[in-house]
Amino acid sequence: MAIPRTRPGNYPAVLSYGFRPFFLLGALHAGASIIFWLPLFHGTVETASVFAPVDWHIHEMLFGYLAAIVTGFLLTAIPNWTGRLPVQGLPLLGLVVLWFAGRVAVAFSAQIGWMGAAVIDCAFLLAVALAAAIEIVAGRNWRNLKVVVPVSVLFLANAAFHLEAHFQGISDVSRRLGIGAAIMLITIIGGRIIPSFTRNWLVRENPGRLPVPFNRLDAAIIIVSALALAAWTFAPELPATGWVMIAAAGLNLLRLSRWAGERTLRDPLVVVLHVAYLFIPAGFLLAGLQALLPDAFLPAAGLHAFGVGAVGSMTLAVMTRATLGHTGRELRASNGNCAIYALVAFAALVRIAAAFMPDMTVLIDMSAGLWAAAFLGYAAIFGTMLVKPKLRALPVVSKAE
Repeated sequence: MAIPRTRPGNYPAVLSYGFRPFFLLGALHAGASIIFWLPLFHGTVETASVFAPVDWHIHEMLFGYLAAIVTGFLLTAIPNWTGRLPVQGLPLLGLVVLWFAGRVAVAFSAQIGWMGAAVIDCAFLLAVALAAAIEIVAGRNWRNLKVVVPVSVLFLANAAFHLEAHFQGISDVSRRLGIGAAIMLITIIGGRIIPSFTRNWLVRENPGRLPVPFNRLDAAIIIVSALALAAWTFAPELPATGWVMIAAAGLNLLRLSRWAGERTLRDPLVVVLHVAYLFIPAGFLLAGLQALLPDAFLPAAGLHAFGVGAVGSMTLAVMTRATLGHTGRELRASNGNCAIYALVAFAALVRIAAAFMPDMTVLIDMSAGLWAAAFLGYAAIFGTMLVKPKLRALPVVSKAE
């Protein structure tokens, strides 16, 4: 369906579509929270949160930055799927305020109490899941109802995170559950947009082999991936978990190879999607090897291949493409686009390397700096586009005129 027009209203352009406020706020939060994480990691500052420093870091990456980007994407994609008008104006502002309230509540949870902070923080993802479900059902777009499942799991992971942090002192299962929900979102939605955008570009620019359409093999790989992530979430140290994770790595690599990504090297906007997805089999492999060889592989390797690599790269890839397209710009990567793609990819590689050299904390500093530069770079390049009205196509004027 064609992208529906927005409803006229007396609100700023930033509230006309979900991607505008949430991509901007998510990017700023991703960069700023990592900058704050470094002195917190080194013990030179403290928070007013009940979370342990590492839990605050993980929580704000999963349920602060990631939740904002997922919301921005869904609020922009769902009107495209259903043909309904987007959430905008005051309802959109309400979601933004709810997300921001969660960040404040978590930051000052030592003052307001862990339970109050949990209720305020968890309310955002619950509202997003309900809003997505209502819009998809109202549009009778049943096949896309499945995207509500990982969002709901992300909400449950957030609730479990607060409970684990309070009753056990640190999160464990919930952090892997949150990462698993994010990876499932990428396997489901990425598995649709990556071959689609690749096909569109190849048909226009490089005719020849095209991505294989979604079929039963894709469905089977998604199921195996979900089972592997469930095993990793609840029993990460079992050898059986290691083997199923490695199997999922191979299957996702096979899936990626069927999308003809190597034929799109001339378009960074398309290539970056394939690079981002490549971190998924990398994460499965590293997490699987950690279960089988715990003395040689630390959990941080697989965790950050998923989080920094797959999630970080894919969110930036989607954010840049959606911002250009939905603000009326040409879908062409600038040097700045390419720079932020490289920054987040190197951030992932350096952070994975740091897991194998835990004594070299300078690698963690380097990775954090690269990550912050990537997301604050996005905010600097695209911030103006996000807060200003969409460009209108100029009318074609004949020479006689």
